[in-house]
Amino acid sequence: MEASEEFAPGNHRSSSWKRAQTGLEAEQKAKMPARPTVQLAWLCIVTVSVAIYPALLQKPPKRRTIHGNAQLKVPGCCEEIKELKLQVANLSRMLQELSKKQEGDWVNVVMQVMELEGSAKQMESRLIDAESKYSEMNNQIDIMQLQAAQMVTQTSADAVYDCSSLYQRNYRISGVYKLPPDEFLGIPDLEVFCDMETDGGGWTVIQRRKVGLTSFNRDWKQYKEGFGNIKGDFWLGNENIYRLSRRPTVLRVELEDWEGNTRYAQYQQFTLSNEINSYRLFLGNYTGNTGRDSLRYHNNTAFSTKDKDNDKCVDDCAQFRKDSNLNGVYYRKGEHTKSMDGITWYGWHGSTYSLKRVEMKIRPEDFKP
Repeated sequence: MEASEEFAPGNHRSSSWKRAQTGLEAEQKAKMPARPTVQLAWLCIVTVSVAIYPALLQKPPKRRTIHGNAQLKVPGCCEEIKELKLQVANLSRMLQELSKKQEGDWVNVVMQVMELEGSAKQMESRLIDAESKYSEMNNQIDIMQLQAAQMVTQTSADAVYDCSSLYQRNYRISGVYKLPPDEFLGIPDLEVFCDMETDGGGWTVIQRRKVGLTSFNRDWKQYKEGFGNIKGDFWLGNENIYRLSRRPTVLRVELEDWEGNTRYAQYQQFTLSNEINSYRLFLGNYTGNTGRDSLRYHNNTAFSTKDKDNDKCVDDCAQFRKDSNLNGVYYRKGEHTKSMDGITWYGWHGSTYSLKRVEMKIRPEDFKP
């Protein structure tokens, strides 16, 4: 074995040469570029580029900075916002239309309610008028029945000749009544206004001043027969007052000023004599709250008119007397202090204040409600 290895020197050179060649090849390989590796790298780059290109196409747009705040602009989201805004606008418009319609309906309802209230008031007024007319009609019918009955029984006990006797027959509503004539008492038919409420009722009104449309500057004949409207301002007539006061009678005088305050004066033993005695007035005891008895001056005096002066007063009597003038000139509020010939009651407002309302009424002293 050993001789053989020594004999082959060529083997040694061959091995060395191979080693040298191998090292040279390795060195050359190291110096040469690695072509397969580069190609492989390019292939990988292309593959990756192809793989990620669709993703690059779908890449969201860059951020836009508005007032320092970064916001993402998404086209799909903006469309939804636009649709929502449109819906909100439509809803707002519908709400406005509904609100206007509701306002219009409310105005219509209010107008209808006002019309209904007005109709109700008119109906109420008509109902009151109808009730009043119905009551008056019933009173007229009852008076006619009384009149027919009196034709058979002509006695003073059955006579109906004033409001107190009507009251005793259960006529308790204040208003206009027509008294039947009574030959036994010498009383003709007479339309009167009965006060069935004040202080127990049964009053026959003989004078009233409250409207101011009726002049009381009348002559003797007119005061004798009476004048005016029985539902407004009137004088019942001296002849009628004389007949109604032949029994012991109470006189009540009611006063009202322009401020709405009221007073009354009441007299016992009121009497008005006949025409022969110039309808002389007699008054008894005074009660009331008028401040002072301002009618006492006229006690036991004859009645006077513009064409028949029975009190012999040359000048304006109201200027010198401290009394009453219930048949004076009717002055309205604002004019009631300019003259001394108005409707006066000295004991309450003096001689220059013309009152707003005056009523004189009578009833028998023995009347019992």
